[in-house]
Amino acid sequence: MITEEKKEEKSLNFIEEIIEADLKAGKYTEIVTRFPPEPNGYLHIGHASSICLNFGLTKKFPGYTNLRFDDTNPTTEDTEYVESIKNDIRWMGFEWENELYASDYFDTLYGYAIQLIHKGLAYVDDSTSEEIAVLKGTPTQPGKDSPYRNRSIEENRLLFEQMKNGIFPDGSRTLRAKIDMTHPNMLMRDPILYRIKHAHHHRTGDKWCIYPMYDFAHGQSDAIENVTHSICTLEFVPHRELYDWLIAQLEIYPSHQYEFARRNLNYTVTSKRKLLQLVQEGHVNGWDDPRMPTISGLRRRGYTPFSIRDFCDRIGVAKRENMIDVGLLEFCVREDLNKTSLRRMAVLDPLKVVITNFPEDLSETCLSENNPEDIAAGMREILFTREIFIEREDFMEVPSKKYFRLAPGKMVRLKGAYIIQAESVLKDENGEVTEVHCTYIENSKSGQDTTGINVKGTLHWVSAKHGIPVEVRLYDRLFSVENVSSEEGDFKDYINPESLNIITGYAEPALRDAKPGESFQFLRKGYFAADADGTTEKPVFNRTVTLRDNWAKAAEK
Repeated sequence: MITEEKKEEKSLNFIEEIIEADLKAGKYTEIVTRFPPEPNGYLHIGHASSICLNFGLTKKFPGYTNLRFDDTNPTTEDTEYVESIKNDIRWMGFEWENELYASDYFDTLYGYAIQLIHKGLAYVDDSTSEEIAVLKGTPTQPGKDSPYRNRSIEENRLLFEQMKNGIFPDGSRTLRAKIDMTHPNMLMRDPILYRIKHAHHHRTGDKWCIYPMYDFAHGQSDAIENVTHSICTLEFVPHRELYDWLIAQLEIYPSHQYEFARRNLNYTVTSKRKLLQLVQEGHVNGWDDPRMPTISGLRRRGYTPFSIRDFCDRIGVAKRENMIDVGLLEFCVREDLNKTSLRRMAVLDPLKVVITNFPEDLSETCLSENNPEDIAAGMREILFTREIFIEREDFMEVPSKKYFRLAPGKMVRLKGAYIIQAESVLKDENGEVTEVHCTYIENSKSGQDTTGINVKGTLHWVSAKHGIPVEVRLYDRLFSVENVSSEEGDFKDYINPESLNIITGYAEPALRDAKPGESFQFLRKGYFAADADGTTEKPVFNRTVTLRDNWAKAAEK
């Protein structure tokens, strides 16, 4: 028999197992993790996994998580990105203990660099980036020492101070660690610690013109903050040796780096460089375009914090990279919105129906449930009139054998209202049906039906008199190929031309007051979120996801 305790133990991922062992061994009384984004773009779905992991660990175990911005590259960073990152993390449902910046430590990091120089473990190199690359060798060939490697400690200290004081132009000198140019790990072949960059920094202004490289700032920032478990993705495995070497040489807090596998999402790109390109070249309408895999884009599209956390929990934490089907993310939001979203009726491709035996001047109140999954959500009133709109696809003049929607002589139920029967049609000069004339069956009103008539089809509808025009943005996957990065040529060549279609439909009046971000299920059509672009006169709704996985259905054909 498996006890509850053993079940919990079995469910731990490998990082949780490490932490649990560390706590049991008394290595720590509490753990400290950090989420360290670079503020050079908006967070995306890949970052969501790291957010859930780092913040989730300190919800599960005693300790706390810091938010630390890795702001060591002034030319690409901006306070806009800082604010968007903070907003996204809070929206996801997490709060950090301390808000920190690598730039908080620029003075300390400069002092660490001086320590390495004094120990004979760092030197100023005048080589160009091209010369450094050549001297580094290859994975199968050892590197060669720089001609500047054996400068004296005093000369290195003076040159580094002159670098700091702005004496030299960009790219003319670097500070490098003195390790081993024959090391099998190429990252240990005298890595660059500082470079010259005369650029305005979003926090420190023009105080600095030298900036630490990621490998020098990252581990030392972890140590300054007493981070116990520094969690990175697998591409940082080769960096761990340098991470440990710098901490050891500087004799600072022994933070430890652990790596987990990045989860790649199909039909998506998450490279910040590529996402920025999409924004700057106008392929999408900003970082929060609902087709973007950014957290702000997903939020605007109608994804919920719970659905994203659920997705991250389902894909888990592993040591091996693999491709995740975006259909799982869509499944998670469907599951959540099915339970929480109010039901509304909207007709996206309207066809007018005239109910000839219903009084012209009458508007009759009908009732429909707000959410059948939540009885407490109650019922709402909708107005039924002589003229209504139904979906064009819900009428067929010459129906197939198993067609159970409206057709001449056939009956259907209108959701929350009456049973109607099609009698005749009007057509335009092209032979297209423009209007369907029907009759309604008295005493067949939903909840009060005494007719005993059974019909197989139930249609959603909107009163032509009371319905409001709505702009509906039908979003689909941004790319038409599953693994964009593996395709030849420019990744933008694979943008799905059908990723956005904008149409005008009609919706019940209750949607007029929808607030931006509020989600609804449009009956039989999918889940939609109100957009801030909308007005009272014409609300705008973004399709979050269809009711079913249409891509999977298309693949089966």
